[in-house]
Amino acid sequence: MTEVEDERGLTQVAFTRLLEWLDDGTDSQGARYLDVRRRLVTYFDRRNRPHAEELADDTLTRIGRTLEQSGRIVVTPPARYCYVVARFVLLEDIRRARRSVPLDEARVVDRTVPADGAGDAEPQEERLACLERCLEQLKPEQRQLAIDYYRDVKREKIERRRTLARQLGISMNALGIRACRIRASLEICVNACCAGR
Repeated sequence: MTEVEDERGLTQVAFTRLLEWLDDGTDSQGARYLDVRRRLVTYFDRRNRPHAEELADDTLTRIGRTLEQSGRIVVTPPARYCYVVARFVLLEDIRRARRSVPLDEARVVDRTVPADGAGDAEPQEERLACLERCLEQLKPEQRQLAIDYYRDVKREKIERRRTLARQLGISMNALGIRACRIRASLEICVNACCAGR
């Protein structure tokens, strides 16, 4: 009789070994697993991966399968090994994302950038007008954050971002995530605006 895999793609043996390995000799009753999974989700989320939870599960599945096949992993502490595997999962996900371009995105690019290179100034002006319109649609605090975050260059930019994070009472990472999310929504808005013209 073959082992039935659970929703994470692990057999019961692999999952049990994973829990024991993460607990490192103490029985946390699954609390350590949940903590490591939460940290991995945060790791992928900070790197702006859209499916952070699936990537965290994939990381733990790979570790569980390794434990099922080899019986043990000598790297300690377990969290260190988890992050090593997570890094490989992240790189694979980035590589996959680069290979696939949604058809809608390709159409927007084709409409805004002429194939012969003629009229480059006009699409640029269109995009700037659309950016202005999209900035106006943001909440005032989001608009100001986006403008302040992407203003300046080199050292001035770093200092401005530190000051901005301090003013908002958040870390630099949290500030970067906020700015990235605002930028992503702006890009969608600008592309839709340019496609509609």
